[in-house]
Amino acid sequence: MTLLRSDAALRRDQILDAADAVFSEYGITAPLDLVVMRAGVGRATLYRNFPDRAALVEALFERAMAALEAAAPAHDLAGLVEQVGLNLAAGPAIADYWRALEPGHPAAQAARERLARLFKAPLAAALKSKTCRPDLRATDLVLVCGMLGAALRGGTPAKRRTLVRRALELVDGGLQPVAKGR
Repeated sequence: MTLLRSDAALRRDQILDAADAVFSEYGITAPLDLVVMRAGVGRATLYRNFPDRAALVEALFERAMAALEAAAPAHDLAGLVEQVGLNLAAGPAIADYWRALEPGHPAAQAARERLARLFKAPLAAALKSKTCRPDLRATDLVLVCGMLGAALRGGTPAKRRTLVRRALELVDGGLQPVAKGR
């Protein structure tokens, strides 16, 4: 990625913040003019930074993944799954966008692989300490994250966080080691 001048980087961040807010409020198909208005920039500035909606959403995803990757070392497996869920609750439009892509779409595949890599170290630690079921794989955790994203139909961030926490309570038993005799 090329380095942007500080004013250009600031405008890019303003656009991303505005897009995140607009898409969270109105959905991924909200008019981009709402993003322009909320960011306080011109249409040309939006399109100079992001040539289309897909580029804008992919930049939002990149920003969210970078934040998750930075936070991942501080979390055990359950904490990381929860953090991913809370990030989805904060930006539900990203989950909607990725679900709308065809499963074989290169961007969707790359996103799933990146998320699976994020879980690799915490999963290995959980498997070693026997704090998760022995057949759990990183791809299973990506599936759980997709399930969490699909559950986000609460109208406010607080309602979406509540839905994520409830969904995590429900799937938690499926991630735990299977007790003998079950």
